Amino acid sequence: ICQMQVVAEIDLGVSITMAVDHSILAVCFRYKDLHVFELQESTRVIEWIQDRSICVAGCTMGKKNEILELSLPQKLYAKGNQGLCPERDFTVKHGSFSERPIYELKHVAGTSLLVSSGPPDTSLQVWRLATDESDAIILENTVQHQTAGDQWSKISVNCSPTPRVLHGSKVSNLTIQEIASQKVLFTTGAGGCEPEPISDLEFLDHFTFSVCSRKGHLWLADSRQRPSLIGCSDVPVSREDGCHWTMGWAPGHSKVARLCSDGRVLLSDYRDLSRTLGLAELVIPTAVSNSDYLSLTWAPYLQDHLAVSGFNGTVHVYDTSSWLAGAGQAEPTFVHRGHSVIAPEAEEKIPLITRHAWHPWKRRVLLSTADDCSLHVWHWVDHNTA
Repeated sequence: ICQMQVVAEIDLGVSITMAVDHSILAVCFRYKDLHVFELQESTRVIEWIQDRSICVAGCTMGKKNEILELSLPQKLYAKGNQGLCPERDFTVKHGSFSERPIYELKHVAGTSLLVSSGPPDTSLQVWRLATDESDAIILENTVQHQTAGDQWSKISVNCSPTPRVLHGSKVSNLTIQEIASQKVLFTTGAGGCEPEPISDLEFLDHFTFSVCSRKGHLWLADSRQRPSLIGCSDVPVSREDGCHWTMGWAPGHSKVARLCSDGRVLLSDYRDLSRTLGLAELVIPTAVSNSDYLSLTWAPYLQDHLAVSGFNGTVHVYDTSSWLAGAGQAEPTFVHRGHSVIAPEAEEKIPLITRHAWHPWKRRVLLSTADDCSLHVWHWVDHNTA
């Protein structure tokens, strides 16, 4: 169902398994491991299934798109130094085809359920990873949004007390539904809520969630009360109308970061949204006009570190521990340039990062994909602490 090619694998502690471009070798001392793969089609999603496999999916309009669960090579999930491992490639564990592009994909923890969304409308697709001898991903159901529209829905999932999904395209049409029964458990409703398009949303626990609008406004909501929006944080410094924002929550903490398409990052604490913890200007070439791929994620086991992508062919890692409330330029701790390494004489356009994700428990390991179908897994070295 899918052919994946191992382009290169660099294990600095063990071996170099094949010849690679000199421009990659010139910077490989910055990595403990670097694995370069090629997918059959580009993807906007990297969704972990526990810690031994990931899901990716095609995102092309007007064609069938693959949705795949890929098992990681042994070296990427084994603990400790395993030396040379027999399995050095991703392998397809489950797969299927979607009749529509997949822009977001979420795994419901503790279950075999996946929920996806994408154009051309607000409906969701519910998938199940086969648990028998089958290698299929089964389309179980379609969840229709109460308010039909031509904007695809952002989604977040929760497994307790029953599997449920939070979805919507605007602050005024957010809905929580049980996945199995499609019973509506909560809706913001149009009355008293902003009609702003949203860029991201996230369950914080069984009843509370957060939502960030494309204009940078951040809301907290409690589905048990009315009005449900219990807190709001504006952008302290507004600029031209063309700026778009997204957000990312620090796992297990009360800290949230908002990323702007012009390179600003704003840190807040949901316990006091009126207070700014930090404001930084990232070192990026230029603001992006298309913010579809903007992404900010926090490291799950590396305190105060976050990664951003979507501006070009690089992924930047930052240590936010020294960021102050006053705006200042922030230098990255590490920059992964692997996707954008092209020979000077090449006429190809530099790839754009479409998604990145941290490893669930390996502190400095990330995965990243680009619109040229490349998939990289890299373990970066912090020479400041090495």
